[in-house]
Amino acid sequence: MFHTTIRNSCITSVIATLLLVLFSGCATWKLGKGGREKISGRTYVIVGASSGFGRGMAEALGRCHANVIIAARRTELLEEVAANIKAAGGKAMVVTMDISKPEDVKRLAGIASSAFGDIDVWVNMVGVGAIGPFWDIPVEDQARVIDVNLKGLIYASYEAVNIFRKQGYGTLINMGSIDSETPLAYQASYSGSKAGVRSFSLALAQELRRHGYRDIKVVTVEPWAVDTPWWGHAANYSGGTPRMALMDEPDKVINALLRSSLRPRKELPVGWKAKSSWYMHHIAPRFTEWLSGVVAHKYQIENAPPAPPTKGSLYEPMESGRGIEDGVKERIDREQKERRGK
Repeated sequence: MFHTTIRNSCITSVIATLLLVLFSGCATWKLGKGGREKISGRTYVIVGASSGFGRGMAEALGRCHANVIIAARRTELLEEVAANIKAAGGKAMVVTMDISKPEDVKRLAGIASSAFGDIDVWVNMVGVGAIGPFWDIPVEDQARVIDVNLKGLIYASYEAVNIFRKQGYGTLINMGSIDSETPLAYQASYSGSKAGVRSFSLALAQELRRHGYRDIKVVTVEPWAVDTPWWGHAANYSGGTPRMALMDEPDKVINALLRSSLRPRKELPVGWKAKSSWYMHHIAPRFTEWLSGVVAHKYQIENAPPAPPTKGSLYEPMESGRGIEDGVKERIDREQKERRGK
């Protein structure tokens, strides 16, 4: 009976995946001329803009001639991003801050409100992780993940929504993850924080709608694992180098973020892998969780080359991981070739 249930779940999930591949939308396509023109002159706030998705989106907005307030802990990198934005024809302002500190977020809101006039889009991109068996990760590190990913996002959303209520419009984009829907083994606190981001954002959208704020939108973007500095910045107690299967390219998510700023949707799994996982978890949740656990264990515990414990960038920013991509996919390909050659 058990095997029959598993087989049926597998068949259903495969069918759903095939349908998604066939009928996936265009959310990850590069913006055309019309989209770039719509962004031109709009004002964006990006929290977490020094690397990864945040840097990629900020520089893409510069090429669209937008006004961009960029915020993060690494001032030197923010200045570099700001220079790229200005060189591409956009306008930029740098604010050094830590999203886990409400006083920093309030200061950012004050600066952003007076920088270029009304704020059209506020993006909370910051995210930190802790990888490893739950019982091996110090509890203070797990609490820090919640402080940044969930509490920090609530602080920033509070400021953004109050600005939007005064304006009468605006779009808030919160960075979730496919872990928001399908939890992943060895990332328990991270998965919990991202599930919180999704639930918080959906509830906030309900409240705004019930109080008549029809022109204030809240979006949760949920990518699959992506080759960004997040992996090198994560606290790691797994014993192996951080990694995941079938990583996506950052451009796919950056394109989705740009499009979401123009055509907001409450929830956006990015790409066919994220969409497949999202739908599979709705159709066959226990099977999907079992499969996710198998994949995570194989890649992170069984096959990952050894690595010492680290707190990553949880408490202090790191010098490494300065770009949009971080070469994680190339490293995994190289590791797999070396393993097959042994």
